[in-house]
Amino acid sequence: MQELYNSTVTKRALSPIVATDNTALTTQIIDTKDFGGVMFHIATGTLADTDATFAVTAAESDNANMSSPSDVADGNMLGSETLASFQFNDDDEIRKLLITPTKRYVQLTITPSGNSGNAPLAAFAQLFGAKYLPATQGAS
Repeated sequence: MQELYNSTVTKRALSPIVATDNTALTTQIIDTKDFGGVMFHIATGTLADTDATFAVTAAESDNANMSSPSDVADGNMLGSETLASFQFNDDDEIRKLLITPTKRYVQLTITPSGNSGNAPLAAFAQLFGAKYLPATQGAS
């Protein structure tokens, strides 16, 4: 247990938000420097729309502003973007996607479709495999 605690850092990826339309939501840009990878956790609340879907995609970049991003290769994910995605009847659930990036910065996009109701969402990123121990949890 102590090894897990000392080798991970958790970051806010998407502050709690209520999606009310089909506007894509992007997480914070996660810097994976000095870590082996990152596992994103996406939490849903009660999804009000009866036919909405939410597609999750993962991108990576060598630049902190995610300029020129590329899709994370399927072979660099444990789970999949499909398994991380969700729909209208996935109330109060958590989805996860583990990424071992080939580039330093990683970001998820959650794209609603058919959403005209309230869809409360939040996400966090758990960096793992710290190069230097113990990994220090900052206030972010």
